[in-house]
Amino acid sequence: MGNCVVFVTAPKGKEPHSLAKMLLEKKLCACVNIVKEIDSFFWWQGKIDTAKESLLVIKTRRSLLAALTRAVKQAHSYEVCEVIALPIIGGNKDYLDWVSASCKKGNKR
Repeated sequence: MGNCVVFVTAPKGKEPHSLAKMLLEKKLCACVNIVKEIDSFFWWQGKIDTAKESLLVIKTRRSLLAALTRAVKQAHSYEVCEVIALPIIGGNKDYLDWVSASCKKGNKR
């Protein structure tokens, strides 16, 4: 199955931290990095909008992606929240093994 990196944006403040903690407590990921205060530019409701956000960089197993996405959507304050997964195609085997071992056994629920 392998591992993946998931990007989630969230409003500045406490929400990124609560999302990270929730995902870790549910063992849906091994690690979350929070990049504070990014400038986001995007289309929303027919016009270009901007926001100061934080970016969560989440390392997890691909088999947990559906459950992680559901958990983020349920807890997130945005009407349409970003959840984008990218496959990990290589890296430090010890780290990638740690990611797999740190997450609960995933299934395709």
